[in-house]
Amino acid sequence: MTPACNGLALPALPERRARACRDTSNLAPLTVALSVSRLMNDRVVAAFDFDGTITTSDSFRAFMLDAAGSTGFVLAALRCLPWLAGIAPGWADRGRTKARFLYAALGPVRREALEAAAQRFVDTRLPGLLRPEMLARIREHQALGHEVVLVSASPSVYLRKWAPSVGIGTVLASELEWRDGVYTGRLAGRNCWGPEKVARLRAWWGERAPATLYAYGDSRGDREMAQLANHAWIRGESGLPPLAATGGFGAPA
Repeated sequence: MTPACNGLALPALPERRARACRDTSNLAPLTVALSVSRLMNDRVVAAFDFDGTITTSDSFRAFMLDAAGSTGFVLAALRCLPWLAGIAPGWADRGRTKARFLYAALGPVRREALEAAAQRFVDTRLPGLLRPEMLARIREHQALGHEVVLVSASPSVYLRKWAPSVGIGTVLASELEWRDGVYTGRLAGRNCWGPEKVARLRAWWGERAPATLYAYGDSRGDREMAQLANHAWIRGESGLPPLAATGGFGAPA
């Protein structure tokens, strides 16, 4: 009798080879599982820092100047001077200082008032801070089907208003603490800087870690994210390299 394997008629085979052919039906579930796993592992994520990477300068400073005015900004800086001076030597916490500065400038501001100030900033001041080449790089990743995520130590209050304008749906940033709709002067959770950027990314993707991670940054606060990535670029270390057609970076122009 002529044996069949997966519906195909074959010449007579020795019993051992025929048994091996018949046993391939047991591999079907494994083949499906491997295909699904391979599909899931095709996930590519491009993580962008914001300040100094996508922008030309510190967006939080620009936002505070816009929201508090020049006088309010200077007075807040004087009140917070000991903590601001302590960031560089490391004895003042970056996140707490940022939260304290916002409170010194705006006080117990209501959420809707700060949201309105954030929208005004995004509409009027922020566009002038954006780097055209980085907006183009975001579009390149999106055109390739990559997931683009914004990872920033700046407050999410204005980043979440800006991100959809460039097609970014995920913002991992520092969150302000609110109580009864009023700002408390503290952050809700950790400042999204340094190791916290990696923690936020891992919490975001959960069990669906990307097969490939790109990271773009400009400072010490992006070092851990860059170390996690398969392909990382830090402003100042080299020119922005092109995306290679086969994946990764090509040679800088």
